[in-house]
Amino acid sequence: MSGASTGAKHRLMGEMKALQKEKWVHFEDDDVNLQKWRFALMVINSDSAFNGGYFRAEMVFPDDYPYSPPKFRFLIPIYHPNIYPDGDLCISILHKPGEDRTSGEAASERWSPLQGVESVLRSVLLLLDDPEIHSPANVDASVMYRDKREMYNDKAKATVAKSKLDIPPGFVMPTSFEPAPPTKENVDDDFWAESEEEYDFGGSDSDAEMEAEDGDELDEDDDDLEDDEDEER
Repeated sequence: MSGASTGAKHRLMGEMKALQKEKWVHFEDDDVNLQKWRFALMVINSDSAFNGGYFRAEMVFPDDYPYSPPKFRFLIPIYHPNIYPDGDLCISILHKPGEDRTSGEAASERWSPLQGVESVLRSVLLLLDDPEIHSPANVDASVMYRDKREMYNDKAKATVAKSKLDIPPGFVMPTSFEPAPPTKENVDDDFWAESEEEYDFGGSDSDAEMEAEDGDELDEDDDDLEDDEDEER
């Protein structure tokens, strides 16, 4: 990213570091080019036709990022109303800033420097499940989604199955955004029985001896008090 400013490099490094902590994004290579990211975008949504998908993708950032939007494309063919055959994505958030009267897109729907990579990727995941069929990149997919949803879902499942062939060896696909609950420790009932025998909360022999000594001291004090009263009389 030779032509990029220092500010752009720092911002991209920060965004990448944050995304590397997410369960639904996987960077396969630690040595990532700041100008060209390659990663997998995972669908973790049981209600999605693309649930379980491991979709390898690429993002290319311009030198004046974040003032201009990055480019995004899938590296696997996906039959979807808003995805071109070469994997390029038609989505408002990646269009240049400002209102576009031709498309009817408001400035709030398009790119702005306040956007970031995470917001783009989340928008991509939302678009997978809720395509914009009125301005499609793939007309056939748009018609099938509208009129033959079951057939469209079957194509989506076939794409998911194909995408799983790209999962690296040893990588475990997440099935939930939530961490797994901690395992319950097995507690031995005999442990508590032994503990109750060892710890007699009814009182110890030393406690009884101390109580006896205290009683003797009280008796001696009473005898002394009686002797003093006799002398006064």
